[in-house]
Amino acid sequence: MLNKIWLSFFIIAFFSALAMWLGGDGLVFERMVQALFSMAKVSVEVAIGLIGALCFWLGVMKIAEKAGMVDVLARGLSPLFSRLMPDVPKNHPAFGSITMNLSANLLGLDNAATPLGIKAMHDLQSINPNKETASNAQILFLVLNTSSVTLFPIAVFVYRAQQGAASPTDVFIPILLATFSSTMVGLLVVAWVQKIKLYHAVTLAYLGTLVAAILALVLYFGTLAAEQLSYQSAVLSNFLIFSFVLICFCWAYYKKQNVYEQFIDGAKQGFEFSISLIPYLLAMLCAIGVFRASGALDVLLDGLRYLVALCNGDTRFVDAMPTAFMKPLSGSGARAMMLETMNTHGADSFAGRLASTIQGSTETTFYVLAVYFGAVGIKHTRHAIACGLAADLAGIMTAIAVCYWFFG
Repeated sequence: MLNKIWLSFFIIAFFSALAMWLGGDGLVFERMVQALFSMAKVSVEVAIGLIGALCFWLGVMKIAEKAGMVDVLARGLSPLFSRLMPDVPKNHPAFGSITMNLSANLLGLDNAATPLGIKAMHDLQSINPNKETASNAQILFLVLNTSSVTLFPIAVFVYRAQQGAASPTDVFIPILLATFSSTMVGLLVVAWVQKIKLYHAVTLAYLGTLVAAILALVLYFGTLAAEQLSYQSAVLSNFLIFSFVLICFCWAYYKKQNVYEQFIDGAKQGFEFSISLIPYLLAMLCAIGVFRASGALDVLLDGLRYLVALCNGDTRFVDAMPTAFMKPLSGSGARAMMLETMNTHGADSFAGRLASTIQGSTETTFYVLAVYFGAVGIKHTRHAIACGLAADLAGIMTAIAVCYWFFG
């Protein structure tokens, strides 16, 4: 899938540029070549700029992982999933893998979440009567992963800081609201299709607590004047994030862990990860840079902008739509689209903030589906794709609405 998407950028860009050249634009191919060199430079600058921030956050996450915070979250979530997956026998090992995976996702531990997710799929596959067809439990688990249940979208903050945002975390509350929307819609759609009973006391207690917390946020921010929304969001975001860091440190110390050494181990991984990003950023940013320089991206966005204007709508959100279009298909592609949007319009522009919010609100549906189902040989996905895309759409639409609310 990604191979075809990447190649199509260059092919479409060539024919778009050819049309512009035949139409009298003699400099279009020059702009495309310049875009290649420009984006190659930007990709290295982005990766190098990420080193410090990634080293710090991976150090913090290593402390959280070693201190057992993931295990605590997993035990807390286990009663909920035993009700949401009635086909899975009580006390089955799959529940442990599922809750560990989602707990790692909550904390932003992507490197730990993927292996745990694959293990959870294998555990669920062991009780799947039809080995080539996804079971109800496997579909629900996959949709919850694609809806991006992330409490702290650290990667988005890191990229925004590298791109020069005045307050990189000011999108934290908008992302939280958007990812909540995508997760709830994904859960409700799957529950409707699979006829899962959500009115059990335990399920209602978990979901009710979550809804109450989100509703409290909405009610609080609903009382603020427009000019105070962004400021208060940044204040609360920074407070919660620093509190999380401090809790990780204190928890690890209480558990008699060597906090300093674990932080250093995690930070070393951050350096390696930053450098390893360069080839992927280079590939996607160059493709997108050529696509924009050829005029093809402008044609696509102008068409959408025209349709929105016909409906008397505000067209500012259109500049962030490339991230939304790419998000279900490719994580690296969506990340590159977000960076390109911030590089073109500014990290603190409406488009830059919206692209960041979309990036943090959902996961890459087709990639997750390919990895998780492919790992266990699932060929028939049933309603998994439709439910995953419904969650994506809810997250994207909520991201647009919330960004207009917070950033006007």
